[in-house]
Amino acid sequence: MTDTGSMSYKHEKNNRRAIVSAMGPGILAALAGMDAGGIATFSIMGASYGFGMLWSIPITCILLMVVQETAARMTCVTGKGFSSLIREQFGVRATAGAMVAVIVSNFAVTVSEFAGIASGMLLFNVPVTLSVPVAAIATWLLSMSGSYRRIEKILLVISCVFVTYIIAGSMACKDWGAAISSTFTPQISNDPQYISLLVASIGTTISPYMIFMVASNVVEKNLDEGDVPGQRADNISGAIVSQIISFFIVLTTASVLPLGTQVNTAADAAQALDPFAGKYAALMFATGLVGASFLAACVLPSITASAVCEAFGWERGADRSWNEAPIYRGIITIITLISAVIILIPGIHLFNIMMIAQIINGILLPILLLCMVHIASDRHVMGRYVNGKALNMLTWLTIVIVLLLTIAMFVFQIMGY
Repeated sequence: MTDTGSMSYKHEKNNRRAIVSAMGPGILAALAGMDAGGIATFSIMGASYGFGMLWSIPITCILLMVVQETAARMTCVTGKGFSSLIREQFGVRATAGAMVAVIVSNFAVTVSEFAGIASGMLLFNVPVTLSVPVAAIATWLLSMSGSYRRIEKILLVISCVFVTYIIAGSMACKDWGAAISSTFTPQISNDPQYISLLVASIGTTISPYMIFMVASNVVEKNLDEGDVPGQRADNISGAIVSQIISFFIVLTTASVLPLGTQVNTAADAAQALDPFAGKYAALMFATGLVGASFLAACVLPSITASAVCEAFGWERGADRSWNEAPIYRGIITIITLISAVIILIPGIHLFNIMMIAQIINGILLPILLLCMVHIASDRHVMGRYVNGKALNMLTWLTIVIVLLLTIAMFVFQIMGY
């Protein structure tokens, strides 16, 4: 091998190593999105409309790639979290509005995670009055210590039980032609539930907390401009994996459950796996649901507290005491406590809670995306990594789609459809 060839080989090898070493944040964030709300949303999609909503998954997958990659690229280039960038670009008042959106959105999702834990544990015959308080105490302790990082990979492995849907969907689908055709042929409906599910699917796929989670993980790994290619590969692969799982959840429930089946509980959703896993279906589903929900319930309060404190320059971090970071620890405590109390309300509909949280996510998402597209388009901030026309167009398309769907959803509700 010539010197030039040897140098070229070494350069390519170093590039591959750099990409591999930078990977992680995007995949973790994308898979963490397959939580209680995600499972509920995609299970209801398939049970209610069959293959009719499969077309939305490739679109949300592309939009997720754009949003996650942009969040990671901004952080790699600037070395700052999303909250700091919002404050620098828009000032304190606009930042306060953005942080209100973050708090409301993340609080709603935290409530849904405790609903997921409660639903999953009911399949083990553990009452809500026991599972939720224990989970709340455990998640609070882990959030306060930051030690949830030690178990997040374990919990992500547990949540990967939903890969079972890939096997189940492949075995259950009897009409692949119809499934593939539906995936690439948009079907529009004026059914309010259909519109609400579209908003929820965007809200659970491109969750606001995932934007901050990616940025936070990039900062923790001390990644810089040289890691942008690795982050791009990381986020694209993470988005593809998570949306493949989403696709097969819809495919499985659509193929196994009778069209129009009401999915009101975790047991209803687990029925889709029953023909393939038999008596172990509920056990597998419950294990994955509890694992995914517990991980997100650990992460969400601390991500929210960190984002708010970063935005206003307050002390934050699990290594800070109550005296050093009272607001950081106070936000974690309040979100965890109130979320758990809501789930303990007698007669509350757990699956409805999960769905409502995703709709709230979808409604509030454009606020953060407006901030993101402005920052990523600023050449003074991003330098040579500034957004191109295609990325800007896709981000604006996401904002417009969510706004139109949200308006349509409210109009239909007001008109009584």
